[in-house]
Amino acid sequence: MSKQIQVKDKTEITETIKILPFRKEVRKTSPHKHNNYFEIIYLSGGSGYHSIDSRRYPVIPPIIYFIRKEQAHHFELEGEPEGFVIIIKKAFIEKSLDNELKLLLTKISSQNCLGIEDNTTIHHLFGLLSGENKIQAENTFHIIEGLLKALLAKVLEVARPFINNTEIRSDLYQSYLELLNNGQVVKNSVHYYAEKLNTSPQNLNAVCRKAVNQSAAAVLAESIISEARRLLHYTNSTVSEIAFTLDFTDASHFVKYFKRITGQTPQTYRQASD
Repeated sequence: MSKQIQVKDKTEITETIKILPFRKEVRKTSPHKHNNYFEIIYLSGGSGYHSIDSRRYPVIPPIIYFIRKEQAHHFELEGEPEGFVIIIKKAFIEKSLDNELKLLLTKISSQNCLGIEDNTTIHHLFGLLSGENKIQAENTFHIIEGLLKALLAKVLEVARPFINNTEIRSDLYQSYLELLNNGQVVKNSVHYYAEKLNTSPQNLNAVCRKAVNQSAAAVLAESIISEARRLLHYTNSTVSEIAFTLDFTDASHFVKYFKRITGQTPQTYRQASD
């Protein structure tokens, strides 16, 4: 009988983000992956171990764990745990037009485990996020977006790593993501970014595949679509002007590209977002 890793999904189909208290009854869980989402686990109480892939981390609160969709993890807890869990789907990131939030997510997702020096503000922000997530009002997305940005910034400010350099994704991959999320208009050219990084497109592609099992073009596409949505939503630029800005050879190429990835034409997306 073949042995397979269980894949779990703790969200509803319509949910793009979920924030909830860590279940107090959790003790020992079986190794599992997540169904295409990024999970942040904050523990302010409890003890034992948390394994992510082949590494076993002690639970020494306050502590935060980050589990990417390709990683397997499980708990071996003693006593009653306390804390919060944040589940972030790709759709939430795509909906957000905040480049700084995306850059913070990029930085934090390279980690597996961070100890927290001062958790008063962090604990409070997790509580606020959990409360807002229950409301689901007209501006809930934007409130959660802002609170999540504040949380990640604070975590990076006060955290101490439990990892060594071999566990961090390659510097080249991180530099590529930072170029794509630095606030400049993204260009539809892997070659352009490879030159910026003093490497070849082939090497950049290999680095991306090793880091996230995606081609450099696929990583770039996520940024292009995000920028295109931003320009369609916030500017009066024509589709042709946006295509030119994003370094497409012509508008028809951009329209086909956008529809292939999003399922909508740029004009349909603009009308729906107005």
